[in-house]
Amino acid sequence: MKKIIVSALIMLAGSTALSAAESVKIGVLYPLTGPVAQVGKDAVAAVETAIDIINNSHDIDMPLAKQKGLSGLGGAQVTIVVGDHGGKAEVGVGETEKMLNSDKVHAMFGAYYSSVTGAASQVSERAGIPWVNGESTSPKLTTRGLKYFFRVTPHDGEFTQLMFEFLNDFNSKNGGKLKSVGIIHEDTLWGSDSGGTQKRMAAEQGYEVVEKISYKAKTTTLSSEVQRLKAKNPDVLMPSSYTSDAFLFLNTAKELDYNPRLLVAQNAGYTDPKFIETMGAKAEGVITRSPFNTDLANTIPLIGKVNELFKTHSGGRDLSDVPARAFTGFMALANAINNAGSTDPKKIRKALQELDMSSESLIVPYRGVKFGKDGQNEKTRGILMQVQNGKYCTVYPFELAACELKYPMPTWSQK
Repeated sequence: MKKIIVSALIMLAGSTALSAAESVKIGVLYPLTGPVAQVGKDAVAAVETAIDIINNSHDIDMPLAKQKGLSGLGGAQVTIVVGDHGGKAEVGVGETEKMLNSDKVHAMFGAYYSSVTGAASQVSERAGIPWVNGESTSPKLTTRGLKYFFRVTPHDGEFTQLMFEFLNDFNSKNGGKLKSVGIIHEDTLWGSDSGGTQKRMAAEQGYEVVEKISYKAKTTTLSSEVQRLKAKNPDVLMPSSYTSDAFLFLNTAKELDYNPRLLVAQNAGYTDPKFIETMGAKAEGVITRSPFNTDLANTIPLIGKVNELFKTHSGGRDLSDVPARAFTGFMALANAINNAGSTDPKKIRKALQELDMSSESLIVPYRGVKFGKDGQNEKTRGILMQVQNGKYCTVYPFELAACELKYPMPTWSQK
């Protein structure tokens, strides 16, 4: 039965070429319900912003903005089919099968959760349909030998390398104060990969890992975990947590009076659009990695114009980490389809392999978009930002910094 299904998908993949000026249909998969629903909704709003730019004429200095539609396909409009996976891999697989079989999409895009992206992209791989990802960061996603999977964002290995570059630079300026690391992560594919990567890099960089704690992704208590961290009191704490557990961790840390001197998070819950709003003063001093912050508008002028347009699709919300990466990834996919001049999946794949977008056409500080043989963007770059006075402020790399680092982060009694 499995062979029959796969054969049917492959036959479908070979029948998706369009005549000029018809629509290009892309399947978009995100968590629109569940604990990170706002992240998913903002990502879809970012995709809608990209489609607005592509399908209409805008005075924005980036490819596909000036003309209406995809010129390489005779002005074809881009449309999307949106699916909700709710953070569940099996739901993502089912939604992908539906989009390929019933909706007959020409490419897939999404899906934030690395676990969902990993499972669902296997379906499109078997069908020979390209999948472009803008924001899933498990390093393993581009080590699977897939031919049709392409990732635009930095992965956790690259982000973690940035973190240790920051720690090393901090130490060189401050007499080597930071020597030990504590790691805490949720136990899905993303968290486990992140924690494992951090442990390996800490050893390589000469930092002692005094605790590495894995907890259930849907846990309702982190008391024992916080007590262990408080007892060991590492110089740097590195959490990898989605939204609900990031909130839970900080609330528990306050309750138990655990005061990390430096908390450097692997984004996710710490860049959720609701993070600062929900945590308030509890968020002060938290550092998180990201490829985007609105204060980069001083050096990346495109951010302002795209953000104003994004607000019209997001109900007035500003761009943040995930939607900025989703926008960038979707524009990369659209440019490849335009360059291919076709919706034939093999031609789109070839165009993705040959894509080379400059940094000047992006709203994130990547050096560009160019995929390696493994499908990973080779020109990524990230930043670290710290919550200061209720806002994210870029603090690293130092040449992009909008604020000076506050160290140590304020204690609970100071917040």
